[in-house]
Amino acid sequence: MLKYFSADWIFPVSSSPVKNGVVAVNDSGEIQQILTAGEAKNFDVTHYKGAIVPGFINTHCHLELSHMLGQIPEKTGLVEFVQHIIKNRHSEASQIDLAMQKADQQMFDNGIVAVGDIANQIASKKIKEKSKIHYHTFIEALGFNPERAAAIMDYLKEIKQDFQPLPASIVPHAPYTVSPQLFELIRQEAEKANIFISVHNQETVDENAFFESKTGGFLKLYEFLGMDISFFEPTHKTSLKTWLPYVKEQKTLLVHNTVSSRADIEFAKQSNPNLYWCLCPQANLYIENTLPDVDLLMEEGVKITLGTDSLASNHQLSILAEMITLQQQKKVSFEQLLQWGTINGAEFLGLDKQLGSIAIGKTPGLNLIQLGEDFTIESDQVGRLI
Repeated sequence: MLKYFSADWIFPVSSSPVKNGVVAVNDSGEIQQILTAGEAKNFDVTHYKGAIVPGFINTHCHLELSHMLGQIPEKTGLVEFVQHIIKNRHSEASQIDLAMQKADQQMFDNGIVAVGDIANQIASKKIKEKSKIHYHTFIEALGFNPERAAAIMDYLKEIKQDFQPLPASIVPHAPYTVSPQLFELIRQEAEKANIFISVHNQETVDENAFFESKTGGFLKLYEFLGMDISFFEPTHKTSLKTWLPYVKEQKTLLVHNTVSSRADIEFAKQSNPNLYWCLCPQANLYIENTLPDVDLLMEEGVKITLGTDSLASNHQLSILAEMITLQQQKKVSFEQLLQWGTINGAEFLGLDKQLGSIAIGKTPGLNLIQLGEDFTIESDQVGRLI
């Protein structure tokens, strides 16, 4: 039995918007037809005010940190933020579980159908097993001391094993917390499994300063951690130019990119044709009170995806809210934002055959949102139609 949904606009993403269009869906949520109002005039159509779009894809989240909602002061800068995370992340297991459960439900209610989620342990598995959302777990490697690389990798492989049968891959946290030796082991593992990786990239000026001249706030962070980094020699290159060659041509998501320059982006494009650039604007404003150069990324024609980051650095987990921030602050068009928040993310996560666009044979989920003149997003409220 087919259901027919109509709205003022249908945005399939993979094709042009259809004014007063109609989407026909079967009982399992699979798209059967996309029709004009005229073509559907003899069917029993439910019409909604607003726009119908595919389910959203969140390519960067930390479900494990959900219990830290509202605990960390805003606009402290990344170094202080990381110190707060380390001091505050431990809590009662029941409290952590409940917060993750609520966060998962919130993402579902906000029309999110798939998530690339960072994990440091197995805690989120039971939430993910029961969730209506598709999760790919990125098990995060941290280990700047090259001598520890093999031991860390063995430990992470055990966590990956524990996540089975859920999809997971081992990924580097960030270039300032992962040694070249550990990067190499991660790349080998990804290559062997033919899987994609994710890495926090150039979230703050301190990151570039550390690699270019071994100066800046990260020295304070290592001191706080009680780590001796006397072995580290600056590379006299930006962070991105230092670490990107370690992953060769592995499909990689670069997360944040707050201080990535034109030279960095052009270097990246030449080094690896399989890169995606994830923007988490609300988290950037929360932590560093700044935004990436979105115009530059668009000019350079890179593939952009969207993420929410965690509730430690955001007030909610909503891809539509991230889109509103970029529309208001960076004047990005709605159709461009929608591509970032749907098909690009699905493509990165290898889910584009079933998610990311309203196309016949796919099961992308259907969200109802409210748009004003010139497709301005009027509200962050999402109605889930399926």
